[in-house]
Amino acid sequence: MAIKNAGNIAKGDYLLFRGSPCQVTKTEFMNPGKGSAINRIRMKNVTTGAVNDFTYKTSETVETLNVDKKQMTFLYHDSNEVIFMDPATYEQASVPLSLLEDQIGFLIPNLLCWVLWYQDKAIGVMLPPHVNLKVIESPDATAGNRVNSPKKEVTTETGLKVQAPIFIKEGEIITVDTTSGEYISRAN
Repeated sequence: MAIKNAGNIAKGDYLLFRGSPCQVTKTEFMNPGKGSAINRIRMKNVTTGAVNDFTYKTSETVETLNVDKKQMTFLYHDSNEVIFMDPATYEQASVPLSLLEDQIGFLIPNLLCWVLWYQDKAIGVMLPPHVNLKVIESPDATAGNRVNSPKKEVTTETGLKVQAPIFIKEGEIITVDTTSGEYISRAN
C-alpha cells in the first residue's frame, strides 16, 4: 500500500476506505475563499457495491491500493457475473456484474481487457479506449432535421444506445468511446 496526498486523488484510483477496497468514481476539487482546499470523493466499495461520498482536506493523506492488472479476454456474462479468460493459460475469472454495470454495453465476445486484481480477487475491469460495435437498429432520418450536426439514437449489438449521425444505417459498424459512450466514427 502506498500513501497519497488527498488532493491528488483522481477518478479510477483505488483506495482503502474504512478497511475496504474502493474505486474512486468521481472527484470534485474545491478551493473556498476561506479555509483550506478540499477534494470531494465519490467511491464505490468493490466488495459490497455500496457507494460512499467523503470529503478530504487536500493536506490529508490516504492509502492507495496496489492493484495488479492482467490482460484477459471477455467470454460471456450472466445475471450476476462476468466471465473473462486468460488467453495464455485458459484460466477463467469471474467479476461481479455490480462492478461493471455501466461498462457492460461495451463488452463484445473476445474483447481484450485488463482485469484488476487485489489480494487474488478480481475487483474491476479496464476496457480499451474504443470498441467497434455493429448497429442493429437505426431509425430513418427525418426530413428537415439538419441543423447543428443532427443525431439519432441507434442500438448496437450489445443493446447499448448511442447518439450517432443520421447517415448511420443498420448493419454498419461504428467506433464508440468506452469512457463517455459517445460515437466516434464509422469503423473500417
